[in-house]
Amino acid sequence: MKQILKAAELQQAVAEAKEKGLEIGLVPTMGALHEGHLSLIERALKENDVVVVSLFVNPIQFNNKEDLEKYPRTIEADLDLINGLVSRMGSEAKAKELYAFTPTVDEMYPNGEPKEVYHFGPVEEVMEGPRRPGHFSGVAVVVRRLFDLSQPRRAYFGEKDYQQIAVIRALLEQIKYPIELVPCPIVRADDGLALSSRNMRLSPAARAMAPAIYATLEQAAEMAEYEEVDDVKEWVLDTLASYHEVNDCPDGLRFEPEYFEIVDARTLQPIANWDEAGDLGAVGCIAVWLDGVRLIDIVKF
Repeated sequence: MKQILKAAELQQAVAEAKEKGLEIGLVPTMGALHEGHLSLIERALKENDVVVVSLFVNPIQFNNKEDLEKYPRTIEADLDLINGLVSRMGSEAKAKELYAFTPTVDEMYPNGEPKEVYHFGPVEEVMEGPRRPGHFSGVAVVVRRLFDLSQPRRAYFGEKDYQQIAVIRALLEQIKYPIELVPCPIVRADDGLALSSRNMRLSPAARAMAPAIYATLEQAAEMAEYEEVDDVKEWVLDTLASYHEVNDCPDGLRFEPEYFEIVDARTLQPIANWDEAGDLGAVGCIAVWLDGVRLIDIVKF
């Protein structure tokens, strides 16, 4: 693995790979890597000749200054994790070219904060969209720049950020880039909690409590066999909001659900009954606050 800090150096490496006819895979991340990220990198290494992993905390996708300041930055540990993955994969990975792109903000945005703004219509007007104004435009700006720098054949994203995948799909339709978007399954801890860089901000007590989110979603998936959509939504929100009343929650901890929506898995538009879901079925998307940390997850119906 080679660490690259400069955009021009990455572009040169990509140009050389393209001259050789090599296929490039891109794994965009904001660092603070965990096994979920490593699963994306592993798949990219298996499916491409060259892999670019970006580790960049993108300031323009944060609409909460405190969240930006608290977002974990662990570049050295991240590079160690990537090297460890390559060692575990052995000759299969060592035969590939792997670049860790770790630019500064000034390197990514040399002319200051970007002026371009993206709009994605209905897919961004639900769930995260109205609650995080400008977030998806900021994501699109940095992802397009990463596309331009790395010229990938494939780009890998985790399904935990389910709405983000839909936005990137819409971005590719807008800019007409021939890039294959590869959604990858959520990686969970043994207790079910979806792996997330934000998990490291949870106190030990909150971390022990957090798996109840996915446990609730799993029960919701079972309820979908015999309950209506609105009843399932109400049950999930009520169960988490009242969790502290029926369980021994330390330190006054409690879940504060922000939303739980059941939507068409392709369009992300809310459905009123199960037969409204299209060819990909329905998915439940949730955002919950716990211990001052915002956690998101999904369940497929």
